[in-house]
Amino acid sequence: MRRKILPALCVAVLAFTGCSGGGTEAPSAPDTAAGADVDTDLDLPVDEADTVRPPCPFDAAQITEFVGEPMVDQGTCSFGDGKGVAQLTVTTASRLAGESTYDYQRQQAGQIYTTVTEIGDGAKGYLAVKDIGAEAVVVGDGGSYTVTLSSFARLGARPDGYEQALRRLLDALPR
Repeated sequence: MRRKILPALCVAVLAFTGCSGGGTEAPSAPDTAAGADVDTDLDLPVDEADTVRPPCPFDAAQITEFVGEPMVDQGTCSFGDGKGVAQLTVTTASRLAGESTYDYQRQQAGQIYTTVTEIGDGAKGYLAVKDIGAEAVVVGDGGSYTVTLSSFARLGARPDGYEQALRRLLDALPR
């Protein structure tokens, strides 16, 4: 039985890689004489914002200003209150990635949060809020951003505290 597994594996690998024992000619490169970047799979122009993940747009001082509590940079666009309680995270992605996951994220937010509203400034995005946390997703020309906040005592004490903080954050995002 073992003697038959290795040859079968080799045949499967050759079949999947397209090796037919024929010529060794490489596929031709796309014509980029016009100077435009080209997606070689689809031969469509590629916009950099579609494929490049933007950097973290904030530092701890800015986050402190947005949420009204001292925050510490914990790396990878994650900020905490230094006590292990309050947490704010900004996840960045390319516009293409954001567009691809937006509908799913929006649907999930409707199941997790008490209220979900569109951001309403012409951009594609939503705000989702519940008593102990919030989430905002925005997809724009510069990329996509998912902002999550949890366990902020000051924000949770006010009925619209999380929403106000999210709106301040969204207004400061590059779009």
